[in-house]
Amino acid sequence: MAPRFDLIGLISSDLAASLAFYRRLGLDIPAGAENEPHVEVALPGGLRLAWDPVETVRSFDPGWAPPVGSARVSLAFDCGTPDDVDTTYADLVAAGHHGELAPFDADWGQRYAVVRDPDGNGVDLFARK
Repeated sequence: MAPRFDLIGLISSDLAASLAFYRRLGLDIPAGAENEPHVEVALPGGLRLAWDPVETVRSFDPGWAPPVGSARVSLAFDCGTPDDVDTTYADLVAAGHHGELAPFDADWGQRYAVVRDPDGNGVDLFARK
């Protein structure tokens, strides 16, 4: 059998903060999940997004350390409309999350912005213009 892309995994230093961030983006994460050693949610199209606290990862990889430098992966959320990009960005920044790139009209035909989740992962917000 050929491998099938199935899951995106995030390692979180503060699981409660990370789950709260992604709940603000509309993911249906069960209440109380922040107390679990592993959390998964189903995404449209059949993929899954998962979170593991640092402690869980170190339980099977004791030498794990967070990467340094700039991230090379980001998650992107289609906000639906250009105004919704602005509103979502403003909501996340007002809630204390780092706004990396304020909303702008990109040359490639999207309203586009970038915020950082609590672990510093880039989260792109976009909508077609």
